[in-house]
Amino acid sequence: MFLQFFTSLRDAQVPVTLREYLTLMEALDADLADYTVENFYYLSRASLVKDERNLDKFDRVFGTVFKGLESLLDAMEKAEIPEEWLKKLAEKYLTEEEKKQIEAMGWDKLMETLKKRLEEQKGRHQGGSKWIGTAGTSPFGAHGYNPEGVRIGQEKNRNNRAVKVWDKREFKDLDGNVELGIRNIKVALRRLRKFARTGAPDELDLETTIRETANHGYLDVHMRPERRNAVKLLVFFDIGGSMDAHIEQVEELFSAAKSEFKHMEYFYFHNCLYEGVWKQNKRRFTDRTPTWDVLHKYPHDYKVVFVGDASMSPYEIMVPGGSVEHVNEEPGSVWLDRIIRTYPHTVWLNPVQQKHWDYSESTTIIRRIFANRMYPITIEGLEAAMKELTH
Repeated sequence: MFLQFFTSLRDAQVPVTLREYLTLMEALDADLADYTVENFYYLSRASLVKDERNLDKFDRVFGTVFKGLESLLDAMEKAEIPEEWLKKLAEKYLTEEEKKQIEAMGWDKLMETLKKRLEEQKGRHQGGSKWIGTAGTSPFGAHGYNPEGVRIGQEKNRNNRAVKVWDKREFKDLDGNVELGIRNIKVALRRLRKFARTGAPDELDLETTIRETANHGYLDVHMRPERRNAVKLLVFFDIGGSMDAHIEQVEELFSAAKSEFKHMEYFYFHNCLYEGVWKQNKRRFTDRTPTWDVLHKYPHDYKVVFVGDASMSPYEIMVPGGSVEHVNEEPGSVWLDRIIRTYPHTVWLNPVQQKHWDYSESTTIIRRIFANRMYPITIEGLEAAMKELTH
């Protein structure tokens, strides 16, 4: 059954591996699912699903493989159990000896009997052993006890014995265009990774130590540098004005990027890049870094990311003196072009929803300058940007 579950997930394009399947088997051997369907659902989902966009596929496969789940959902669409049947008037408490005397039906018989009860039952029942009701030993209902039953209309677990919970679950396909939180940003940024061992040799090289010890006949310890992400990132953040509406989202991006990249440098600009950038906004008029210095200091193997809404007057991009804050000798487009020619791997991330880009003339100009390498700050957008930077 579990092997069928694994192959069905693969057939549904859920990228599960044999290693993940074996991890799930080890977890089951350790009784982590505690013999309940609900616990097994969450355990298998945590073990086998590594991308949130595959959760909906996983749910559909789970419902199909572990038979009875979908047919029960179909029955729910057609049969409505009156709320009065499930009203809690009393709760039945049994001794351990009494519980042992109650026989479990097994899955097939349980589902068949439930269907029969739905067809036959006409009224509310309490304290019984047969009908759908409350506070009894029937396999169907709430606030009672049965070693294997279908829990219906009960708020939460009591005995952890239900093999099916009759609560209609409403699922929604996960949207690949939603804005990102810090966790999802980190996941997307990890696509831009190239590991190398650099720095001081402070990590034990176990394989080399074993090999050289065997060759020499004495303990020969070898150390190596820690394996780190060798990608170097240079980020320019648009700050102030219309970007104030996107501060929270950009802060999340900034925080995630700082934790993912050891070699990361960043600067601020306003609206468009000109001859100077800065590190601290409160000192942006007194402590600027010439953009020429940035171009000369950071080599061309840096990946460059601009983060901004690209919303400004077109004059700020195309005309000398067009900046809203100072008289720029050269148009912003000239400086953007210099960056793009110096750093082959350059993209622009835009926090504005992509459907609104065509309404902004300045956004259209920036996209043209960047050869359409502008991406929204969404799951799919950020993944596409990272893929572009790795080419």
